[in-house]
Amino acid sequence: MADKTPPKSQDKPQEKRGGWLSRFAPGVRKIVSRRDTPDNLWVKDPDSGEMLYRPDLEASLWVTPSGRHMRIDAPTRLRATFDDGDYESIDTPGVPEDPLKFSDGKPYKERLAAARKAAGRKDTMAIGFGELDGTPAVVIVQDFTFMGGSLGMAAGEAFIAAARAAIERGVPLVCFTAAGGARMQEGALSLMQMARTTLAIQELKAAVLPFVVVLTDPTTGGVTASYAMLGDVHLAEPGALIGFAGPRVIEATIREKLPPGFQRAEYLQEKGMVDRVVARAELPVVLGKVLSMLMGGKRRAA
Repeated sequence: MADKTPPKSQDKPQEKRGGWLSRFAPGVRKIVSRRDTPDNLWVKDPDSGEMLYRPDLEASLWVTPSGRHMRIDAPTRLRATFDDGDYESIDTPGVPEDPLKFSDGKPYKERLAAARKAAGRKDTMAIGFGELDGTPAVVIVQDFTFMGGSLGMAAGEAFIAAARAAIERGVPLVCFTAAGGARMQEGALSLMQMARTTLAIQELKAAVLPFVVVLTDPTTGGVTASYAMLGDVHLAEPGALIGFAGPRVIEATIREKLPPGFQRAEYLQEKGMVDRVVARAELPVVLGKVLSMLMGGKRRAA
């Protein structure tokens, strides 16, 4: 009986399977490698869903064509606030880490380490000294990218340091707020910062120096219940969420539907809780004029 086994192919071995680009134009793959294109080159507009070119967003200070004022980190905020982006950084004090040995499934020290690596900073607050439309001031910025801008011991100490730096220089203090509330991993030590920052504001008042607050999205919890609402003037960015408890918590508590725009900057301006809603690009000039007026035209206190 004849052998029906098909003869082995004498053809050359088949090339390894791959995309047509690798077979027909190997060199092109290197040219269009993903490494040459950053993953974050495009940013989605949270309102329209449109993909926005990142360099364009940066040029517009992270304000989308739809008018949404997106959250920005502390270095970006400081550069956008001071004249020509020029300022002197002021160090924030160190504090004991994890004094309660807290763990919520993950040790607090590990959460801090991860947050520091992601944000590239020690904690949520950053302090700078420079000029705003020609008026010298100390500016402290709460960075929401660091653990939701939560108020803890480090943030409290930084606020006190900023207030005392303003007193030492005889200039106003400006605070940009952005927080989800107190830092639960520090318990009562976190809540104590509400009283400590309030006392620091009293030191500013005793020195007859202005304290101006700029409320950004979001400003909630213990921050709203303390220094965020103790300014001589309160400005806010458009659309910023500002309140103590969140809208869903309030609706669940009172079992009523809240009015449109409740707890947004424009609604609070209408109700007298915010003095003025100011677009991000206009803030440096508006702040400069407000501070100059409150200082009586003087660059520094006598």
